[in-house]
Amino acid sequence: MPEKEVIERAQQDKEEGKSPSTQAGEFVREEMHHIREGKHGARSPQQAIAIGLSKARRAGVELPPPKEGATSERTRKQAQRELRKGRKTRKSPASKTRSRATLSALKREGRSAASRKSLSHQARAAARRRQSKSQR
Repeated sequence: MPEKEVIERAQQDKEEGKSPSTQAGEFVREEMHHIREGKHGARSPQQAIAIGLSKARRAGVELPPPKEGATSERTRKQAQRELRKGRKTRKSPASKTRSRATLSALKREGRSAASRKSLSHQARAAARRRQSKSQR
């Protein structure tokens, strides 16, 4: 569950008319903090970003799923499911067993996914991909 301040900051971004990806950035930022403070780990910066985007969608940020061909069909379907979950109010609390299993799996992962070096590498790679797309 995202922290209250994160949801409030995302809500403020929405009120200021900022894009859904900016709003979701708050959740990604929170995820990086969790990894750095040792709450859990992640296999890669991409996984940490994906967890943050997933939390954002479930918290009600209208972040569209990735376009076809950008990622796997499974990822797109999961993003659509999370978007639907974010739009409706939760009837029952999340399964404690599943939550615990997910957290314990993440705790076994490394902490280097949120390091300055790996985030810098990820940002540069993403920028290179964007540049090649705009050149087409």
